[in-house]
Order: sequence, then structure tokens, then C-alpha cells
Amino acid sequence: MQVAQTTNGTVDPRQLRDALGRFATGVTIITTRTREGKTEGLTANSFSALSLDPPLVLWSIRRTAPSLDSFLSAGAFAVNVLASDQRHLAQHFATPRADKFAEFSCGSGHGKCPVLPGALAIFECETERTVEGGDHLIIIGRVIRAAYGEAEPLIFSRGEYCLPSALAAGSAAPARRRA
Repeated sequence: MQVAQTTNGTVDPRQLRDALGRFATGVTIITTRTREGKTEGLTANSFSALSLDPPLVLWSIRRTAPSLDSFLSAGAFAVNVLASDQRHLAQHFATPRADKFAEFSCGSGHGKCPVLPGALAIFECETERTVEGGDHLIIIGRVIRAAYGEAEPLIFSRGEYCLPSALAAGSAAPARRRA
């Protein structure tokens, strides 16, 4: 096992990123529409459930992201969880462009936020609050509406998109006991 060593109390950013990459995540596209009608969207794997009661989710955005002001001022956003056949959307929304929605026909969700057809799940949210998080801002949303379908999710691990692979029943090794 490689160890992310500390130097002067800080972990090497590349080693930390490599270690974090071992945690497989789903892939989402977070969308919003400002009060002026400007649409924004970005690919994110920082999405997580926070609470069932009240229904809260969270995600984070870099403080230097060009779309940060739009997400903060809009008051609403949609989390589009991508299915395994939507890798092209993940790549599209991860690439800087003047209008990321010019090539796509989207539905309109809560707050007129774009919702992507074919998404595995969609969470339509009102921004509840933001929390400082180092070089990112954590955005907490109250889920107003959620929808889901049946398909395989798109996964991100070790810097690559991948697909889930189910384990055969009974193939998991027994958990190790700690003394």
C-alpha cells in the first residue's frame, strides 16, 4: 500500500488525489438556471445524500469555477445522475464551452433548471445553505422532487469512467475481525 506522506503537516496534493480516486463514485451533471434565464451545467462526482428528514443532498464546487456565481444566485439546482450510456454527457459538461446546452434538448424542472432526458435519477432542489470547504464551496439542497429509472450507473474511479460489476452471490470474502 502506498502512503500519502505529510511534509510540514500537509499531504502531497497528487498523492491525496490518487488516494481519493480509490473511492468509486457515481457521476452527475448539476444544472441550474439563473433568474435572468442563463443555464449552467457541470460534471461532478462530489454529490452525496445528507439527510432523509428533511430531504437534503449536497455537492461541492470549486471556488474558482466560472459557474459559481450562477449556482449561488439561482436558488435552485438539479442533480442528474448519469446512466452508463451517458459518458458523452459527462465529458461534454466537463469541458468549458460558451453554451453547454446548445446541442441538447432538456426538460425543465424545479426553478426551470434543466433536467437531462435518460438520467438514471434526478433530484430537483432548492438551495438550503452553503458551507465553506477549503478550495470548494459545499452546496446543500433541499430535495423538492426526485425521480429515478432502472439502468446501470456510470461510475468514476481512479480518474476513469467505468461500469459497475456485480459480485456473484456468495463470492465475497468474510469480513476481517479487528482485535
